[in-house]
Amino acid sequence: MTLIKSISGIRGTIGGKAGDGLTPMDIVKFTAAYGAWVIDKTQNKKIVLGRDARISGEMVNNLVIGTLQGLGIEVIDLGLSTTPTVEIAVPLEKAGGGIILTASHNPKQWNALKLLNEKGEFISDTDGKEVLEKAEAADFSFAEVNDLGKVVSNDTYLQKHIDAVLALPLVDVDAIKKANFKIAIDCVNSSGGIFIPALLKALGVETIYELYCTPNGEFPHNPEPLPENLTEIAKVVQEKRADLGIVVDPDVDRLCFVNEDGTMFGEEYTLVAVADYVLKNTPGNTVSNLSSTRALRDVTEKAGATYTAAAVGEVNVVNQMKASNAIIGGEGNGGIIYPESHYGRDALVGIALFLSHLAKFGKSISILRSTYPAYHISKNKITLTPEMDIDALLIKVQEKYKDQPNSTIDGLKIEFANEWVHLRRSNTEPIIRIYSEAENETVAENLANKIISDIKEILKLN
Repeated sequence: MTLIKSISGIRGTIGGKAGDGLTPMDIVKFTAAYGAWVIDKTQNKKIVLGRDARISGEMVNNLVIGTLQGLGIEVIDLGLSTTPTVEIAVPLEKAGGGIILTASHNPKQWNALKLLNEKGEFISDTDGKEVLEKAEAADFSFAEVNDLGKVVSNDTYLQKHIDAVLALPLVDVDAIKKANFKIAIDCVNSSGGIFIPALLKALGVETIYELYCTPNGEFPHNPEPLPENLTEIAKVVQEKRADLGIVVDPDVDRLCFVNEDGTMFGEEYTLVAVADYVLKNTPGNTVSNLSSTRALRDVTEKAGATYTAAAVGEVNVVNQMKASNAIIGGEGNGGIIYPESHYGRDALVGIALFLSHLAKFGKSISILRSTYPAYHISKNKITLTPEMDIDALLIKVQEKYKDQPNSTIDGLKIEFANEWVHLRRSNTEPIIRIYSEAENETVAENLANKIISDIKEILKLN
């Protein structure tokens, strides 16, 4: 059983003993701490709640609602929803915060409480620490019987979210309609199965091949939208002669595409393509995290703008976007953050902008992909053990490569002539992630293997 407390929220596996997983007692404790924090910080007793379709969602939802009511908080329950939809709803509802019940790309035994501030953005690291301190100290008191909170079910935000996407100036519904796209979608049997078909129909897409769009939480494959998990939609795209495939994760904040020949567009290039479209129409800067492809930097500099790298984590990217006045940003995992809409990863916004781009490009998605710089990222990991001193390990790797440019704002990133490698502790899993990028697959994998070999040697010497 696993329970992880981070700036991403409270994430864990369902079941086990309290404190070892995301048990009912843990759910109540952390929900109460967050609710009390919202009241202290905003004096606002209203919180928006939404969830993805995972099997444990209803159970967790009931516990969260009851706990918030017990604090005297009014709960606006969106039911089956998406992370970006809840983010949009918080300011529209004038709420003090929001909770999304989703473990994002993690398998079905996981769930999580993703925590938002009154702007509908993820709470900061400082705020997160305050919530955790309240939880550990049980620093909250519950309401008297006459002051219990009420629950308001609100199912209007699917349409409100779609309407907001359609209203974006760079979303060209007419161009998408005229393109007459045939699109296959894989929504991994979560809430994207409700939202993505509705969005595509609103954009004028008439031919949609739906794969795993029943929101029952029975993930038919690993829900992380990586190439090895997308073999079925690749076949559907080819068999149906679709123009492209669209894949989202369970809470619909990550987005990737499949080319018309069944090959992968590449989740790293979701942001690159959308940013290219936005930059062609709007002058401004871009941001992605340190583990994302340098192709975004290339596209940004070609447009005469400035690219900046942020630490991994949506809240870090958002903070850097605000600091550098970026007009588009996100992460190489297929996360699009478009401030014209809101400061949060949003697959619905990404789909609408990408289809507008592809429609105006007027050629196939694979040809569009070929217009971007070709890089390959090798993604590896090392499982952590309790005795590992990660900070000391990274210092020793940094010392070994001290003659190379490097960054320590998030783990360790080492730059080489045309390559880089990034080592960092995961916020959501007990692992060290080791990402490397080069202009071809072999060089990227050789670089990753060299660093992994260095790490093993350092550990052996210790």
